[in-house]
Amino acid sequence: MKKLVLFLTALMLSVSALAEDRVLAAARDGEARKDVPAELELSLKDAQEYAIKQNRSLKNASLAVQEAYAQRWQTIAAMLPQAQGSIGKNLMYDDSLHLKTINFPGMVEPMSMSPWVYGVQTSVGINGQGIVGVLLNNIAIEMKKIALEKSESDLRGSVMSSYVSVLALQSISALLDSSLVNIQNLEQITQNAVNAGATEQTTADQIRVRVNTLKNSINSQKRNIELATNSLKVLLDVPVETTLVLTEKLDDVLSPDRVLTLLGENFDIRNNLTYQTLAKNTELAKRNVHMAGWAYGPTVSLAYQYNYRDYGNEAGFEMMNSPHTVAFSFSMPLWSSGKRAAGVIEKKIAYEEAKNTLSETTDNLGIQYSQLCFNLTNAYETYVNEKDNIDVAQRVFASATNKYKYGTSSNLELTNASNDLINAQSTYVQAILNLVNAQVELEKFLNN
Repeated sequence: MKKLVLFLTALMLSVSALAEDRVLAAARDGEARKDVPAELELSLKDAQEYAIKQNRSLKNASLAVQEAYAQRWQTIAAMLPQAQGSIGKNLMYDDSLHLKTINFPGMVEPMSMSPWVYGVQTSVGINGQGIVGVLLNNIAIEMKKIALEKSESDLRGSVMSSYVSVLALQSISALLDSSLVNIQNLEQITQNAVNAGATEQTTADQIRVRVNTLKNSINSQKRNIELATNSLKVLLDVPVETTLVLTEKLDDVLSPDRVLTLLGENFDIRNNLTYQTLAKNTELAKRNVHMAGWAYGPTVSLAYQYNYRDYGNEAGFEMMNSPHTVAFSFSMPLWSSGKRAAGVIEKKIAYEEAKNTLSETTDNLGIQYSQLCFNLTNAYETYVNEKDNIDVAQRVFASATNKYKYGTSSNLELTNASNDLINAQSTYVQAILNLVNAQVELEKFLNN
């Protein structure tokens, strides 16, 4: 009883220590989040690496790989020798609840049959299904690694899209701010002319409408910047109060050289993560056919058992039988009413389905690559045109502002120039986002 109490006490202390370790680990995780700087300066590459390090979904994908390794070892360990020990005491009672006794010739007193029994058992069993199971686990590990790589690629692409979105919106906001300053100066000049009786109040009111329109557009852009920044913070897994300072410039991120390099790369289908996943899935289906076929195979087992009975000082009694036992068995399945045959047929059908899916996907991936290249080419050309359009719209607005300032253009011309500028900035931002998305999709497709 004392040993039992000590064992339970030790077990409770171990569980308590484990729970305390988990609490401390959670506390450390919370402290790590508190250690995030109040301001983070990040280039695009820095932001991607930071997200990969911090993102919890990616951590789960990494843990899934470790889980697959653990499952493989379980499969291997099942075919290795297994051993266990035992200790016990056999007590035999008669109907009167007294210990049974036994008399041997020459014994002065009867002996109670209550020996201590010490035992060790070990066994090992090997069959074809266990060996194939290890191969299946290897494939599962490779598939988990591909899933991890895909998750990392998706995260990099998402960070790039959010990063560039913030840069684009900040660029447009700065452009609108400068335009607002110019048109506010015109508003003041026009109001002075109204006060001097040189023009009508309607003209000043129309200019004020332009001012308010630009203000609304600027406020909208600021809200969009905040939304895009918060999306980037979510990907980086940083607190909302953290200030992000993006060190890249928009023209550096949207590099024509990078686009041309992507379009000039040769497509190797073996690098595509979708193809890799389906290829591994087809290999897995093939191994499953082998696994089902090995249901007809034999199982070889070897076991050893050691049992020793200790009778203590009871009349010098000793065991009459050897404490060692060795057993060998060879078993072969004979009849299962067609269950094993149906299992093999099922796995063969699944294998054919996997091969068909792989073949179809292989054909479609070539078409998809051509479409992604077309999308990137079209997006880049549109981006170049819209970038030129916004520069033209900015120059036209500046020219109309100067002409109106010196009385050589009408209010209608200024209004049209202002509307063109707002429309140009909207289409420019959309062109940037389309270009980034097209670039990210092609990079993920090529697994760059």
